[in-house]
Amino acid sequence: MDELLGLLAWGPTGWGDELADGLKITVMLALSTLPFGLVLGFFIALAKNASEPALARAANIYTTIFRGLPELLTLFIVYYGGQIVLQQFVNLFTDTYVEVNSFVAGMVALTLVFSAFASEVFLGALRAIAKGQIEAGMALGLSRWSRMRFVILPQLIRYALPGLSNLWLVLLKDTSLVSIIALNDLLRLTNIAVGATKEPFFFYAVACLLYLTLSLISSIGLGGIERYVNRGEQRGRA
Repeated sequence: MDELLGLLAWGPTGWGDELADGLKITVMLALSTLPFGLVLGFFIALAKNASEPALARAANIYTTIFRGLPELLTLFIVYYGGQIVLQQFVNLFTDTYVEVNSFVAGMVALTLVFSAFASEVFLGALRAIAKGQIEAGMALGLSRWSRMRFVILPQLIRYALPGLSNLWLVLLKDTSLVSIIALNDLLRLTNIAVGATKEPFFFYAVACLLYLTLSLISSIGLGGIERYVNRGEQRGRA
């Protein structure tokens, strides 16, 4: 057992620092994807809820595509397809070879998938808000932005938070897909450690514990956020 634990040492004799670097990349990728996915998902939900048929149809096509495609296939399309499109564009001006960054490609692919699912959560939350409250805001003379800020968004966050919490946990797991495009995330470095040490069970067990730790920390944090946004409702029940 001591010999196995020694494999997690820092420095040239162990893999602890490599796994820590991979964990950092995993967390950075998830945190970088989250704000873009939330914003894009919110605007897609607004488009799906719009009275303009063309806008709603375009948003529905978007969500159908990226909810229906496997995440890994979306990643391949963004990484390799983006490489081709970018190279063709650069070739219009110069013969320079360009390469798509793995981190950026992973972030874009995960953002597309996350936003498609988040839009459904936001759409359900939008439709849960009573229309009478929006009409009351209009009767009070509130501008469109003021109604969004003071009437819609506070309730939207409360209704959408449980679904978005689940999507965040899914996003943490989906970051492991980027190992296929040579980004040194936790899973890729775990695979390298397994190949070098021939200890698959030990290193995959360590990776499992690290992913579960991230999920546990996230669950505790999200639980605190949910209690905070629901504090007024809880006081009303009391």
